Amino acid sequence: MQNIDNIIFDYGNVIFQIDFQKSQDAFEALGIEDCASVFSHREQNELFDKLDTGKISAAEFCDGVRVLAKNEELSDEEIIGAWNSLLIGVPKENHEILLRMKEKYRTFLLSNNNEIHYDFIMKYLKDEFGLEDNSGFFEKDYYSHLMGLRKPGREIFEVVLKEHDLVPERTLFIDDSPQHLETAKTLGIQTALITPPESLSELLERLGL
Repeated sequence: MQNIDNIIFDYGNVIFQIDFQKSQDAFEALGIEDCASVFSHREQNELFDKLDTGKISAAEFCDGVRVLAKNEELSDEEIIGAWNSLLIGVPKENHEILLRMKEKYRTFLLSNNNEIHYDFIMKYLKDEFGLEDNSGFFEKDYYSHLMGLRKPGREIFEVVLKEHDLVPERTLFIDDSPQHLETAKTLGIQTALITPPESLSELLERLGL
């Protein structure tokens, strides 16, 4: 891949390993029927979109899950545990890779995230790596719930491009969701799809970066 000055990284399944099936199974165990139609890699119920854009709190999300499960007896702890079960962790080499990429390119993080997962991830980074957050790996890290926007919406990409005066044609966006890449392409951004079990190091080697 040629003529790249900037790289925008997604987080889940690019840097931080996640497993959507684990949360689907956990939510079904709580009583949500046909969970794949409620929450999956490609689509999700409006409740999850609202959480991802910070329009509802963690408490309101838990109330919504109780409605979906038709079970008012579910505790916040049970719901949050099910929701966080998809979060696996960061292969240690990925942090080293990000630091190397930061030396060569302007790098950014653009993550669909939410209050519950964000809190879990920040604690995980502190406990496992002694890190306060992800800010040291990027020029700037962006999270949907703090921006009020989420992928694949066009505006969230426009914010990153505009705030840092990035030339789209010289910018690479790496994500594991084809629908997110499609929006980036409409803005002229170069894109790369990562599909597990391909690792970040394998992807970057494939791209010649």
